[in-house]
Amino acid sequence: MAALRDKAALVRESLQKSQTITESMVSILGSFDHRLSSLETAMRPTQIRTHSIRRAHENIDKTLKAAEAILGRFDLTRKAEAKILRGPHEDLESYLEAIDQLRSNLQYFTTHKCFKSTSGIITHANNLLTKAISKLEDEFRNLLTNYSKVVEPDRLFDGLPDSLRPSATSPGKRNDSKKDSDNQKNSENAVYTPPTLIPPRVLPLLHNLAQQMVQAGHQQQLFRIYRDTRASVLEQSLRKLGVERLSKDDVQKMQWEVLEAKIGNWIHYMRIAVKLLFAGEKKICDQILAGIDSLRDQCYAEITANSVSVLLSFGEAIAKSKRSPEKLFVLLDMYEIMRELQSEIDYLFGTKSCTEMRESAQSLTKRLAQTAQETFGDFEEAVAKDATKTAVLDGTVHPLTSYVINYVKFLFDYKTTLEQLFQEFEESDTEAQLKTLTTRIMDALQTNLDGKSKQYKDPALTQLFLMNNMHYIVRSVRRSEAKDLLGDDWVQIHRRIVQQHANQYKRISWAKVLQCVTIQGVAPTGGGGILGGDSGSGISRAMVKDRFKNFNAQFEDLHMRQCQWNVPDSELRESLRLAVAEVLLPAYRSFHKRFGPMAESGKSPCKYIKYKPEDLERMLSEFFEGKTCVEQKR
Repeated sequence: MAALRDKAALVRESLQKSQTITESMVSILGSFDHRLSSLETAMRPTQIRTHSIRRAHENIDKTLKAAEAILGRFDLTRKAEAKILRGPHEDLESYLEAIDQLRSNLQYFTTHKCFKSTSGIITHANNLLTKAISKLEDEFRNLLTNYSKVVEPDRLFDGLPDSLRPSATSPGKRNDSKKDSDNQKNSENAVYTPPTLIPPRVLPLLHNLAQQMVQAGHQQQLFRIYRDTRASVLEQSLRKLGVERLSKDDVQKMQWEVLEAKIGNWIHYMRIAVKLLFAGEKKICDQILAGIDSLRDQCYAEITANSVSVLLSFGEAIAKSKRSPEKLFVLLDMYEIMRELQSEIDYLFGTKSCTEMRESAQSLTKRLAQTAQETFGDFEEAVAKDATKTAVLDGTVHPLTSYVINYVKFLFDYKTTLEQLFQEFEESDTEAQLKTLTTRIMDALQTNLDGKSKQYKDPALTQLFLMNNMHYIVRSVRRSEAKDLLGDDWVQIHRRIVQQHANQYKRISWAKVLQCVTIQGVAPTGGGGILGGDSGSGISRAMVKDRFKNFNAQFEDLHMRQCQWNVPDSELRESLRLAVAEVLLPAYRSFHKRFGPMAESGKSPCKYIKYKPEDLERMLSEFFEGKTCVEQKR
């Protein structure tokens, strides 16, 4: 217990000491807290000053940076101004960069209007930009004008395929035999090379200038400069080529030969204008005004509007002029070129701005088709009603016949074009339509020729005339494409008609002559007489002489007249002579052999027996040569 009490006393003593030490430490720490509070109070002003200084430094740095940026903008503006004042002519690319820089600076100051001098800077920059764009306009105008040259005709001809150049085909004259289907196909697939209207190296510069003008809001100025410059050059190029504005009255006053040449030229000009000039114009317009679609389309439309109008107005004047048969083929030529160019026209004038020109071209195509179709009808009627009083005195082929046949042959050269034309108005068998038209024209011709044949007083010449003309028709059809359309039956029927007229001619011309040398009727009825060699049969020498005399007179009359008649086809002429000889010569030989001695035994035998069979054969070979009386006497 005692030991335990001693230990307890030690613990108590230790606790007292620990408490004393703790109280001392608390006192010391309390003193520190008081001192720290005093120190903090003393340091607070210094801290505040330090923070202010730091913020001031930060503000100074920001201000310096802002000032540096502003000064940089001022410096860039000053440099841009210097370039702009020098103008774009020396270095266009650098000038355009200066404008871009000026715009950038203007945007910067517009978004930093807190600066006192901002409004003045903005006003100065705007004024400078206005001057810059004005100089750009002048530069654009000068560049476009200097490099926009009138295209000489020779340069245009160089862009045509070889087959269409003037050296190969003289413009203004239509060939008598039109191009065949192979040539048409070659023409459609031919390569055209539009001329270089503006050097390629200049196009990017013009494009950049145009873009700058648009950005500055100067679209209308750009539009006017581009339109006026290019439209004038295009119109001058066409005038140099030979294009002229002609009204309907001008067309009506022209002689046909002059008008036909102008139509041929117009076809040539249309091809050059569409495939070369308009195509070239669209190409440079698309490049210079790329990205400015509405302005580009409007520019192209107005540049080409007047030129298109001049070209189409001539076509309209022809289509509306007084119809006549000879105009059909030039109408078909014009319709054909419009059809050929239709796809190019639709492409070149495919935008909304070009709607009027596109529709005008389509309207002209339909108008030409309609006029051609009406001219067809007029031609058929003209053939039926042709009242030409000029008779062919020698019975040869009438000019109307050769005219109509040549007309029909030309129609078949235009077969493909005609089929397209028929389809303009109705969907039907175009070949059947062409056959019907051709048959009606042929029928009208035959009817008219029948009427003209009645002008002849000599019925034999009537038949010869009809034979000649029908033979010419049949031969021409057989040698042309018309045969395939009209068919073999038509040819055979009309060949029989030719033969019928030949037979009628022989009957009418030679019936009386043959009666003079026909043995029947000379011998007395019921007796052998001369036929039996009985000279005492009662047949008088006077009767025989009279027969020879009448034969001579009639044959001489036929020879005199029918040597003046004409059978122009050599084969038909020989065939007709042979047909007459085959009937006449055997009859004359027989008559001459049997009764010649009776006439020769009297006085003046040569008066009655003038011709030997050989003489008649020689004289028959002179028939149908179309000789005049003077030539016969010679």
